[in-house]
Amino acid sequence: MAAAHVVEQTNTLFTLISLTTNEVVRTIQAASEQHIAGPMIYDALILACARKVKADRIYTHNLKHFRQLAPDLTASIMAP
Repeated sequence: MAAAHVVEQTNTLFTLISLTTNEVVRTIQAASEQHIAGPMIYDALILACARKVKADRIYTHNLKHFRQLAPDLTASIMAP
């Protein structure tokens, strides 16, 4: 029940951003071409969502990987 409450509350605070199948495939292909694999794929997908909505700020505890994956977004990538 607690997990359902957290999801319910989160839904009221944040907007869900989803990628289309084509956006996911393009993101993974681009990452693959840069020899990026493993967990960094998830970072690449998060960054694709941020690009999709033209996010002003992208918060992460993994600044190094995010900035490596998206040098064009470095100014927007910051620690919480």
